[in-house]
Amino acid sequence: MNTFSNQLDVSKLLTPLDWTIFTIVLLVTAASVIFGNRKKKAEAKTNSEEENFLDLLIMGRKLTLPLFIGTLVATWYGGIIGVTQIAFNKGIYNFVTQGAFWYISYIVFALFIVHKVQAYKAVTLPNLIEKMFGKKSSILCGFFNFFNVLPIAYVISLGLFLKVLFGGSLVFNMVMGVGFVVLYSMWGGFRAVVFSDIIQFIVMCSAVAIVLILSISQFGGLQFLEANLPGSYFSPTGDEGWATTIVWGFIAMSTLVDPNFYQRCFAAESPRTAKRGILISTFIWFLFDICTTFGAMYAKAVIPEAESSQAYILYAAQLMPSGLRGFMLAGLLATILSTIDSYLFIAGTTLSYDLVPKKYKGKVALHHLSIVIVGAIAVVMALVFDGNIKSVWKTLGSYSAACMLLPVIYGYLFPTKIKDLQFVAASIFGAIAVTYWRNTSHTGFWNNVDELYIGILATTLGLLIFPLLPKKQR
Repeated sequence: MNTFSNQLDVSKLLTPLDWTIFTIVLLVTAASVIFGNRKKKAEAKTNSEEENFLDLLIMGRKLTLPLFIGTLVATWYGGIIGVTQIAFNKGIYNFVTQGAFWYISYIVFALFIVHKVQAYKAVTLPNLIEKMFGKKSSILCGFFNFFNVLPIAYVISLGLFLKVLFGGSLVFNMVMGVGFVVLYSMWGGFRAVVFSDIIQFIVMCSAVAIVLILSISQFGGLQFLEANLPGSYFSPTGDEGWATTIVWGFIAMSTLVDPNFYQRCFAAESPRTAKRGILISTFIWFLFDICTTFGAMYAKAVIPEAESSQAYILYAAQLMPSGLRGFMLAGLLATILSTIDSYLFIAGTTLSYDLVPKKYKGKVALHHLSIVIVGAIAVVMALVFDGNIKSVWKTLGSYSAACMLLPVIYGYLFPTKIKDLQFVAASIFGAIAVTYWRNTSHTGFWNNVDELYIGILATTLGLLIFPLLPKKQR
């Protein structure tokens, strides 16, 4: 254990074999993008312009079960730096807040929502909202969606990873990394994203599993962790209270209004494929979260003084033998890239399809330009959040869960009962409440009330009060 360092230049640990394997993984990923692009071009020759744009956005609704699982699983873990940072600082609290709560949401989506979603034959989440509630709701959903899928946390993760590996400033590494992802996301459309996700899925799952297996082999099992970590690391709430912990439960429910989830369901070849794919993916996420949570806890036990945002990479790089080290780093990079490309693509779609006048919809060039714009905005917002991944998730998740979640759930439970303006008014009311609570100081009991609870309360009141207003004011 004393051979592990809290600080080191990871690049100096890498052997020629590591670099070779690392490069091979990147080349295979690039080959998958090229393959996806060729498949798209081959089908484009016989498709209409509308069919080609449908292929660009949702792969012509031809996503099979293996592809569905691979792209869905890979898309969800680009924040591995943030997840391992939470686990390094708080232990299994990470598994509860970033894992268990989310499994509940996934299962709810699979069992109760998939068949409702498929029935609408929508292309995007705002398109679905328009079919459910109306045009005004769709536009508002588009704005919320755009900020919800800005890949801010994942741009930070990519920048931190590249900084550890190559040195340089965080800003430079974020710009270079995002530039690379923007190029291949534009080139092959959703099909290229899916095929690259398959490679990244295989590598990322293998890498985190190897880290945990080698950790147990070298240091021992649970007894080693219990002997070297505080007791709070084995508490579901860590050193936080239940009120703070449960906030993450509501944020996890924002999966029910997450456009990435909906896009995969819209692209699936059938409701059965989407339902089975989500349930199988949930089991894989469960295994993945065990690996990342306990892997980061081993890092805390072995190199406790390491910088938390870099600890997992530093620990894994020193744990791995030559060759596997390069594979592990490629796996971490794949984990991040697989999420950034999906979020860039979805945000670009929101900008070029959902938030533009009808005459501009379906323009491929506009979609490409939108991806570039999204990449630039994400880098700027990463600087605004000062590289704090947890803060990004908490802020964007609070707005999404507070303002969009309840109206959409009510819409599923009581079809046609919520009107267009009612949806808009309730969501805006919730957004105002969250913003106000975030920017004012509170004392006593109210100091412990999270802005998410205030936003949910405001949105609920908006939904209940609106039908009571005189018709002229609706």
